[in-house]
Amino acid sequence: MKTSRPSSSGAARSKTPDNLPSGAWGRPGLLGDFRLLLILFVAFRLMLLMTYQPLLIDGVERGVSAGGDFGTYFNLASLSGQGWLPFRDWWSEFPPIPSYLITVVYQLSGSPPSYASFAALLGLLMLIADAGNLALIRRIGTRLHGAQTGMTLAWIYAIMLAPTVFIWWNFEPLVAFCLLMALAWLVEEREIRSAVTAAVGALVKFTPALLIGAVWRFRKPNAALRYMVIVVAIFALVYGLLLAQNAEMTIPSLTAQFGKASYGTVWALIDGNYRTGNFGPIQDRFDPAKASELLGNPAVISGWLRLVVAAGIGALIYARTRRYDARGLMAFLTITLLIFFLQAQGWSTQWQAQIIPLLLLALPSRNTVLGLVLLSTAAFAEYPFLFIRTGETGGELTGALQMPFAILVVARTLILVSFCVALYQKLRQEAPPELTP
Repeated sequence: MKTSRPSSSGAARSKTPDNLPSGAWGRPGLLGDFRLLLILFVAFRLMLLMTYQPLLIDGVERGVSAGGDFGTYFNLASLSGQGWLPFRDWWSEFPPIPSYLITVVYQLSGSPPSYASFAALLGLLMLIADAGNLALIRRIGTRLHGAQTGMTLAWIYAIMLAPTVFIWWNFEPLVAFCLLMALAWLVEEREIRSAVTAAVGALVKFTPALLIGAVWRFRKPNAALRYMVIVVAIFALVYGLLLAQNAEMTIPSLTAQFGKASYGTVWALIDGNYRTGNFGPIQDRFDPAKASELLGNPAVISGWLRLVVAAGIGALIYARTRRYDARGLMAFLTITLLIFFLQAQGWSTQWQAQIIPLLLLALPSRNTVLGLVLLSTAAFAEYPFLFIRTGETGGELTGALQMPFAILVVARTLILVSFCVALYQKLRQEAPPELTP
């Protein structure tokens, strides 16, 4: 009796994800070698640092950090040169971790500290965080969509411009790392580790705390309550210690970002604010009243009203969600973040550091990648392309620059809204039985 055996093509399909031959993205192929990708990722960014070394000339960043916030960080951290520390002697618009991080980096930047050393060291720390983001995208992507897609998403992230720029601009890659790390633990059902990481992330920037909403939707009430208590307790403990040290200088850290005039959003267009959302001179950090000083026109539409509408939309999505698998959790977190950004009075280009990895993981498709390219194009056309021309007006767009700015703001908003629609449609779909936990 003749025994049949599977064809070689069938054997290949059974051993590799998504019916692709192993040489395409599997271990035998170069593109499937994550160590090679990581080496290329880090080497490219280090070579940028060596080629375009950061400088500060007349208060303006030059080199690889041009257009970013490292100059502001350096000036803030320089207050520690006189023994003045954040939250004790001056208020910071940033949460505790970045405030103390830039202070430590400043102290390690030579004697006397130089901007070139400061920017290089801080950028290297952000590079480490972003290399972690690359690994986490592959890790989460593999968990959600299979090994091939996880590796593909890592390659896409590695060659996108926005994440490359941000490691030399600000501390946003560290925010993204905390958010992705907490998400990875959550997807892997390690809730306590996720909660601790989300709490640490909230001490870098508040957005990682948005994971609490996803936990309440996708975990049982007892587990969700435990998760929220851990996040709130760690956050409250740290801020409690800072408040005990000097409440007058700590409270602005919690309120300064929310008290700014609108900037870079449709709300800013309504308010007539055609400027960035910067604070005043460094000396203002010694006066807590300056943290709430409005630099621009007041809001036509109240921030509380925007927040209530956003919460209502979020509640509707919460109630109508049908997909309860890990991919649904991913989509829910992503749409929560986008709604939060859309209701905010301001927009910052570096928020793409959080948006890009979450959208790649939630909606891994060609349309998503093209949409992210359009988003980055609009964001960078707005800043720095347009705003670099406002040096003589103190950072305010005037005359012929206002119309292209308005078009870019509306275009970027529509792109984000279209992503929200796609995510909502995904949440309305029930998960296939084999994907349901």
